[in-house]
Amino acid sequence: MALKQSGACENPFIEDLLSRLAERLKYTKGKKQYGYLKAPLKSIVDQIVDELAKDPRVAEAYAKWYELRNEVQRTYKDKLPDQLSLSQQKEFKSIKNMVIAEAMNIGGHHFTFEGDENDDELYEETVSATEESDSALKAEEQFLVLNERLDEDEDIPYFASEYLSSTDLGQDDSGEPHPHITWSDRYKEARTFLYDSDDMEPDFERVLCLFLEEAETGNALAMHDLGRMYSDGLGVEIDKDLSFSWYNKALAAFLDIETEKENRYVEYRIGKMYAAGLGTEQDYEEAAGWFDMAVSQNHKYAQYSLAGLFYRGQGVDQDFKTAFDLYRRSARQRVPYASYELAKIYRDGVGTAKNAEKAELHFEEAFICFQRLEERSHDDKLQYRLGQMLYTGTGTEKDVSAAVACFEKAARLGNVHAQYMLGKIYLDADSGYENAEKAILWLTIAADSGSSLAQYALAKLHRDGSHVEKNMEKAVSLFTMAAKQNNQYAAYALGSLYLADIDTPKDVEAAVKWLTVSADLGNQFAQYALAKLYLAGEDVPKDIPRAVELFTKSASQNNSFAQYQLGKLYLLGEDVPKNVEDAVKWLIASAEQGSQYAQYVLGKLYLMGHEVPRDREAAVRWLTLSAEQENIYARFFLDHLDSFRDPSLFLAATRLLHHLSRIFREEQRKLPGGPGMQADSKLRRRLRQKKIAQGHAPDDHELKQTY
Repeated sequence: MALKQSGACENPFIEDLLSRLAERLKYTKGKKQYGYLKAPLKSIVDQIVDELAKDPRVAEAYAKWYELRNEVQRTYKDKLPDQLSLSQQKEFKSIKNMVIAEAMNIGGHHFTFEGDENDDELYEETVSATEESDSALKAEEQFLVLNERLDEDEDIPYFASEYLSSTDLGQDDSGEPHPHITWSDRYKEARTFLYDSDDMEPDFERVLCLFLEEAETGNALAMHDLGRMYSDGLGVEIDKDLSFSWYNKALAAFLDIETEKENRYVEYRIGKMYAAGLGTEQDYEEAAGWFDMAVSQNHKYAQYSLAGLFYRGQGVDQDFKTAFDLYRRSARQRVPYASYELAKIYRDGVGTAKNAEKAELHFEEAFICFQRLEERSHDDKLQYRLGQMLYTGTGTEKDVSAAVACFEKAARLGNVHAQYMLGKIYLDADSGYENAEKAILWLTIAADSGSSLAQYALAKLHRDGSHVEKNMEKAVSLFTMAAKQNNQYAAYALGSLYLADIDTPKDVEAAVKWLTVSADLGNQFAQYALAKLYLAGEDVPKDIPRAVELFTKSASQNNSFAQYQLGKLYLLGEDVPKNVEDAVKWLIASAEQGSQYAQYVLGKLYLMGHEVPRDREAAVRWLTLSAEQENIYARFFLDHLDSFRDPSLFLAATRLLHHLSRIFREEQRKLPGGPGMQADSKLRRRLRQKKIAQGHAPDDHELKQTY
């Protein structure tokens, strides 16, 4: 029952009444509320309301509301009372105090904001349509950096003498096999069976036997690979405890070997296990120490790994320049992963000046080296990396067919990231490979293996009922699993569900918890949503400093909605000290991203010249951009540029029209037949009985909305 096309309200008589009311209120003492006003002022307020009621849009909505209301009253009364004017209808009395509030703002240069009621609706669409996929993949790459299977065997000679303890292979005094790392024939055979060639499937059963035999001799490399098999479920059931046990044995063996004889390769492997939390608690600081020892001996993979820690500030103070130098040293030793990261740094200009030419050169070099390494090792992480570069056209021509082939090879070896990517590609209608059944299969496999991205993607399908039957319980479960792995988008989605009270019962405490998790992980949308909660002070205690802090963090990530909200706060000067300079800065930032609301406010500011110097040219530019997005207020200003300087009367009348529209929607919900509300059972029964008595069909007893 919202007012149809409830746009502008151009009514000179209403504007004159508002002007008279505003003047009289200046000299009125006491509370400025309808119930406290004297009769002459009440009369003006009533006139304004009744004049609004003459607007065809209001008249139609009021008539329809009366129609629904009369249906209810007929169940109690045979004779209906005469229809009252809008100003005398108690259900709409709140509009009277709104009239008074609008009148008090007139002439006082009090800046007002109009038409941004749908700000949050647009915000939700933006979040769901953009952002999460590419950004989430970047976050996942941080994990991959710590778990890449580098071409480490280059550093391991087939003869293990330099790595063995002084007592050589065999057993120590206690009878236990002596820890060592050996590229033995049996170990090489196991890797051949594991990392299949293009024409041979991996033989996981044979691999497991060979690795177990090799591990019994004390070979730390085999222990490590057994940990990986139980972690990824390669030919065995996933067993995280057993995986941890084997990784722990491998770490202990590496430490024993390094104690007897310092070696840069062993120091690097120890650092890698601490960085990834394999067989031990994850400890970036400890990892950095081990990497640094290996780097001092010019170990190229340790240079690459330590660079990543400096880039992300893990275990060391974040230092992009040091990260750049280490990546460059590693890349010069032909480490393709370092070339790839160096290309990203040149592309983004982090730690050095942007250089698109060098970025492309390093991407191409990385791709070629990845191909060479994969041809030799058939390693799943190399296959995944190649697939990602082929899929995005990074360092090579985009080739989705070749990318899918790479992902499928890696996925068969249990690579959860490749499994996720296959799911994503098979879901994409534009990929040329759309296959919902395959997509759900791979996403489910990846989600079961712990991929937070796959859990998040599956959760959205269950939440939306897309390709699967809608299942909110399953969606919440999957979102929760992903959020517990610090997937910021899953945490945001979970917080939004608990806040919205749609399909899932509203739970403010849970909503704030997960929105905070997401916001702390840097999610600009969660920061904005939390800031709105703290600003409103309805579901949580009002906390303006916290709201401003969160708005600022979100705005600094170019969130146009947060930028607009900051502009409003600093311009109004009610909740925070007024700061026109900051207000204009944030409004411009939002407007330049296409916010019609910020564009309108800037146009209005420059046209009226109250807070900033009047600038007609700037006003017209911003108002035109806003009006092109169908902003009715901006269009009014453009149509009346030369009519008057202060349009506050028109704006007040138009805002009242929109206030009425909202009140009609709220009142409609309270009546049987209105959306979102049900009549109580006794009333429904009486309505049904009366309609049947009047000759209606038994199933034709519900009030229907026809408008």
